[in-house]
This record gives sequence, C-alpha cells and structure tokens, in this order.
Amino acid sequence: MENITYDSPTRFGYELLRDHVLPSILGKHEDEILYWAGKEIARKFPVFAIEELPVFFQEAGWGELILHETAKDETFYILKNEAGPTFHKRSFRLEAGFLAEQYQKLNGLLTECYGEVNDKEPLVHFHVKWDLKSTI
Repeated sequence: MENITYDSPTRFGYELLRDHVLPSILGKHEDEILYWAGKEIARKFPVFAIEELPVFFQEAGWGELILHETAKDETFYILKNEAGPTFHKRSFRLEAGFLAEQYQKLNGLLTECYGEVNDKEPLVHFHVKWDLKSTI
C-alpha cells in the first residue's frame, strides 16, 4: 500500500469539519459562536492593512474575498467559495466575525458584519458597517 502524505488539509476534510462536525457540536448556537470565534481569530492573526484581508482569506482556505464597494461608514465584499453541495447550508458567521474585528481594530470604531449567501451561485455578500460615533 502506498504511503500518502499531505502538505495541507484536503478540501474534503475541511468541509467535513465545517459543514458537519461544527454544526453538530454547536447546535442552535452555531451562528453566534462562529461569529465570536471569527473575532477571536482576528485578534490572534491581525492584519495591518485592509488590503491584507483577501490574502488571509485565501491562505485560510475561506475563498476569494473581493472588495466590492466602500463608503464612509461601510464596506461591501463578495466571497467566492468552491464549497461543495453543502455551501448554501453553511454558516459564514466565522468570516463575518473575522471581518468585523479586523475593521474594528484598524478603524478604532465599533464594527459589525453581516453575510448573505447568494441562492444561485457559491457567493457570500458581506456588509461591514461601523459606527462613526462609537470609538473603541
């Protein structure tokens, strides 16, 4: 039998954990826990500029993060993901929490992020919004 070694986790292994194990363990609190976990990941792996976010997403295996639009108190991103048939059932609150915390750290303003899965394509639309009056 041939010995197989892997340099990084397979997509299948990642999807098993993300789409089956985590929802089973976290149950009805999955979205809330994943959001705060994303914020914690951002604290442990801070970026030093907004332009670094797409690189982090790619390296984390989260997909291709594309800046769509920016305004004075909000930013919109599109996440392209190659997830399999469970894509539309997956919670993307981990990524949303990560984005919120990175922006909050960089801007020094209270920030939240919401994601919406596109029903027709494997895309997630993220809306990052910060409060110009609420400094951290």
